[in-house]
Amino acid sequence: MGRLFGTDGVRGVANADLTAELALGLSVAAAHVLAEAGTFEGHRPTAVVGRDPRASGEFLEAAVVAGLASAGVDVLRVGVLPTPAVAYLTGSLGADIGVMLSASHNAMPDNGVKFFARGGHKLADELEDRIETVYEQHRTGEPWTRPTGAGVGRVTDYTEGFDRYVAHLIGVLPNRLDGLKVVLDEAHGAAARVSPEAFARAGAEVVTIGADPDGLNINDGCGSTHLELLRAAVVEHGADLGIAHDGDADRCLAVDAAGEEVDGDQILAVLALAMRDAGQLRKDTVVGTVMSNLGFKLAMERENIRLVQTAVGDRYVLESMKAEGFALGGEQSGHVIVLDHATTGDGTLTGLMLAARVAATGRSLAELAGVMQRLPQVLINVPDVDKTRVNTSSELATAVVEAERELGETGRVLLRQSGTEPLVRVMVEAADIEQARAVAGRLADVVKSALG
Repeated sequence: MGRLFGTDGVRGVANADLTAELALGLSVAAAHVLAEAGTFEGHRPTAVVGRDPRASGEFLEAAVVAGLASAGVDVLRVGVLPTPAVAYLTGSLGADIGVMLSASHNAMPDNGVKFFARGGHKLADELEDRIETVYEQHRTGEPWTRPTGAGVGRVTDYTEGFDRYVAHLIGVLPNRLDGLKVVLDEAHGAAARVSPEAFARAGAEVVTIGADPDGLNINDGCGSTHLELLRAAVVEHGADLGIAHDGDADRCLAVDAAGEEVDGDQILAVLALAMRDAGQLRKDTVVGTVMSNLGFKLAMERENIRLVQTAVGDRYVLESMKAEGFALGGEQSGHVIVLDHATTGDGTLTGLMLAARVAATGRSLAELAGVMQRLPQVLINVPDVDKTRVNTSSELATAVVEAERELGETGRVLLRQSGTEPLVRVMVEAADIEQARAVAGRLADVVKSALG
């Protein structure tokens, strides 16, 4: 069996790859593994279960709830809420397990199962591996230990989760949003009710698009992966800014008043300065990934803020933040983690904090985002090569040195192997887009000849 867990839970086409049987079995296995790990410490365990609006989430939620309850876990079913809301409620309610059913920005036919440990934190890799092992053992015939009678879990609809999460978001804002007009694109996803409510309670005038989920239209031509509708709506309504979420609202991209995109790097830059000015940016450090735009790095250097870069993936950003005690980190894609207020990326919180900075300073989002100049970035995927030799080929190393010499201090080269495909990614940044394209093209040719 190939590894079920990816970088963000178990995902696949619902009812094909991700079946009700798999969801149920993984939930039972998770309960047994966490019990073995001493997570429950002799008390009756509780789980928080939420989902995004996908139609398949209805039967998958039923399967997960059935699995947990059959393993003796009491379940608080919170319904349709964002991933960060499930993580927050898992922590604030003192639950032992959190489960979110979502495939984030993926198209509607997909779905996923993501587990959280006590406190609302993602499970460690070793626990995910153990859950897979236990699941496979029982799938192939080893019987479960099953409670009976009063030992089975009870299931409750926890309707207070919505208000509790919105109150948390409002409570951590540094200032209100009175006077701001904001367009919100909810991707017909999990934040369709939460985000407009939070922005309105914070004082903003709210215009919503993509906020009518029907179970089939999630991420369909809208949200953070399709900004066209948001750009047009911001200009049409004369709004100060626009905020776009993905299907489970763990990320946020923005649009300024002129309809120009403000990406995750720029959002991080704005929030880093806001938190530094408020004395909240611990160690004057922000965490990004190796894909962070060079313009972001140069901007942070000018502002005397240190940038720590990790491998690509918000879990690696979070690991670095927790290990070193940093307060802010994120990715270009819009996964932004404010660790004092969230255990995972939270798109609604990020959008609120970005709008709060606009309101507090009286400056436009375009002016605030102008703290960094986003350098042109060219990415070429080179398939069908021996990706394992990307760091050992002398021919490739020589070509990279020559390219870096040509680009100088205002350019950058990054070669990395794909984690899931037989290809190497060639990324080049430069002050001039044509130079970036030319250098990337030459390096891609060398990758083909050296590693093909």
